[in-house]
Amino acid sequence: MEQLLAVRNLYAGIEGKQILKGIDLTINKGEIHVLMGPNGAGKSTLMNLVMNHPKFVREQGDIIFEDENINELTVDERARRGIFMSFQNPFEVAGVSLENFIRTAYMAVTQTKPSLLKFKKQLMQQMEELKIPTDYADRYINVGFSGGEKKKAEILQMSMLNPKLAMLDETDSGLDVDAVRVVSEGVRKYHNEENSVLLITHHKEILKSLKPDFVHVLIDGKIALTGGAELIDRIEEDGYTWIQEA
Repeated sequence: MEQLLAVRNLYAGIEGKQILKGIDLTINKGEIHVLMGPNGAGKSTLMNLVMNHPKFVREQGDIIFEDENINELTVDERARRGIFMSFQNPFEVAGVSLENFIRTAYMAVTQTKPSLLKFKKQLMQQMEELKIPTDYADRYINVGFSGGEKKKAEILQMSMLNPKLAMLDETDSGLDVDAVRVVSEGVRKYHNEENSVLLITHHKEILKSLKPDFVHVLIDGKIALTGGAELIDRIEEDGYTWIQEA
């Protein structure tokens, strides 16, 4: 399979505190990878480093995307390469409508100017599939949105931008069962043999239709265990203690 992302010997931290302690991870095109682990283990930090969040500092190691070392690329340059990240707690942006934001992001990432009518039609279709009221396109980004609506809006952005790598940070947290199913279906429809998903979750409901290829357990800034989907059931039943003890 063709390699999409490679993280090699990555050490990183924030505000002088080391969080990642030698992460090695390879994601090939067409794969779904899940990150699990106790709070504070470094899952979100890893995603933020791949996206180059300015608060996180890479101390050592390399991030390679489609055979290109992207260590020095800015956030927008990485987005144009095809990397997308949804947030655990999406921000509210007053004064900018959801539609205008997504269209502006689309133009920035693709370096094209789509037809307004064609873009609007595609946006409305995606919103209907995600069960987002279409009038939300004119509302300010996430302002007054419920937790579930904010997460659906993140998946809407992913669907419209169609990245090569989608990194989803606890997209299912705080959602009821019906909302999780809608979100997971949105991710399933996006995913194909030419792109990949890296997902942080603490639950297995979102994975019922996604069928992960690999599950990685992070503990204390290191990948302590890698396996298949069977790990999720074991962790739900027994927690992480057995991995830490091993």
